[in-house]
Amino acid sequence: MERIIVIFLGLLSINFLLNSCKTEASPQEIFVIKNDQQLREIHKATIAPTIDGLANDPTWEKGDWYPLDQRWIGKKYKKEDLQGHFKLAWTPEGIYILAEIKDDVLYDNHPDPLDNFWNDDCLEIFVDEDNSGGDHQYNYNAFAYHVALDGNVVDTSIEAKPRLYNEHVQSERKTQGNTTTWELRVTLYAENYKDDMPMDQVILEPNKKIGFALAYCDNDSSKERENFIGSIPVKGKDKNRGWIDAGIFGTLLLLE
Repeated sequence: MERIIVIFLGLLSINFLLNSCKTEASPQEIFVIKNDQQLREIHKATIAPTIDGLANDPTWEKGDWYPLDQRWIGKKYKKEDLQGHFKLAWTPEGIYILAEIKDDVLYDNHPDPLDNFWNDDCLEIFVDEDNSGGDHQYNYNAFAYHVALDGNVVDTSIEAKPRLYNEHVQSERKTQGNTTTWELRVTLYAENYKDDMPMDQVILEPNKKIGFALAYCDNDSSKERENFIGSIPVKGKDKNRGWIDAGIFGTLLLLE
């Protein structure tokens, strides 16, 4: 009996030592793992698209359409009310986006671009220049650009206040019937970006990885937006986390 007890205690000691050697992954490691999700390879444009809201550039003749079909906020909706998809390309100067959104009502009820900008119809672009993931609520580890129907671009600054970043995103849109074509170029900046100071943009190169997601805020006439539709599934009940957590973004791999 004593021998059995000694062996049992010995096994317990070994198990304790083995478990004590295990280390939990840090939050940053978790974000890195998450940021390799939805890996999409996008190709360099031979000729940069002209930002005019028209899908007639040679770049847009090829490449995959990616769906906007993940409901982050709102009730189920009909395709007649809202549906969208987009294409991507890049040059050293930035990421290019062609988005086609079918929306039966375009709503812009706030003339002040900094007032309730998320409750009007807008396209939202999430970019994490170094694909590092992590918090970006009141810092520039990543950006969440709300592009309004009038072209104004808003994100939350390090002062926890909305601010215009029109120099970061060039856009044009054309609407025919219930289909709006958005064409955009997003200039990327590193996390050391500072407001009101001259900052060099990041020049893009092949094999670079960038955190990315796209979404559309839809409001037909309500006080608050009725739907928020994104490009990537988000786990858990709270799916409206892109403006805080770059760990939910997908990943773009830049190729020649």
